[in-house]
Amino acid sequence: MKELSLNILDIAQNSISAGASLIEISITEDDETMTISVKDNGCGMSKELRETVSDPFTTTRKTRKVGLGIPFFSLAAMQTGGNLTIESKTASEDPENHGTTIKALFYKNHIDFTPLGDIISTLCTLIQSCKDYDIVFIHEFADGSTVSADTREFKEALDGVPLDNPEVIIWIRDYLAEQYKK
Repeated sequence: MKELSLNILDIAQNSISAGASLIEISITEDDETMTISVKDNGCGMSKELRETVSDPFTTTRKTRKVGLGIPFFSLAAMQTGGNLTIESKTASEDPENHGTTIKALFYKNHIDFTPLGDIISTLCTLIQSCKDYDIVFIHEFADGSTVSADTREFKEALDGVPLDNPEVIIWIRDYLAEQYKK
């Protein structure tokens, strides 16, 4: 993929398909590295799936026999000298703390580092369909500044106005853009 934000979108879509009610997306940067984490409280992956999920010929989809999201994300990290880790527990393994965490480490100064891309559009796309799940996002920069958004707070402040309302999406886009300008 041309942008890491598209990998985030793909992995978050997997979380939605896994029945997650909460998806936590974090991006942490220092001068040399960027770590992207997508954590959910979905159904989790079986041990068998965990062992093969990085294989492009492993997928839970019925419409095609390949799943390239995680393998491409892993490749993007490894090309910079980084790595990708997956932690996952099913509800039968841990009824209280089931779900999946995918974390990728990138070295930003490497020639093969893929840019983050349009993270605001990615978040707006995910938030626009936030009826059955919530998104918590935080982007921490090396200088200590942060950008954050939490759909639970948006829903509370909007008091019943749906997040897919076009005016709300424009407001969320502007809210995030203002934070990134700082």
